[in-house]
Amino acid sequence: MIITTINNVPGKEIKEVYGFVSASTVRTKNIGKDIGASFKTLVGGEIKAYQEMMEEARKIAIGRMVEKAEAMGANAVIGMQISTSAIMAGASEVIAYGTAVLIEE
Repeated sequence: MIITTINNVPGKEIKEVYGFVSASTVRTKNIGKDIGASFKTLVGGEIKAYQEMMEEARKIAIGRMVEKAEAMGANAVIGMQISTSAIMAGASEVIAYGTAVLIEE
């Protein structure tokens, strides 16, 4: 599956547009990591537990989006974007979305 953040695949012709495709995941860390992150806010710096959580969430959301695009018959997603939002304290939703297309092989 080819994924681009632009609205085409350079050097390839789009044969068919299947339309909007999206997928999401909501992730949270356990209480032990939340306590560790709380201490980190006192001294500053990167909160690795949350950085890792968000990286994992992006991978999951993109993977689910790819599965949906493949089910539509697509071999590429163009205009892909990722959006995040806080659901509650310590929990975030990550959404991956774009346009599912069939490009020439």
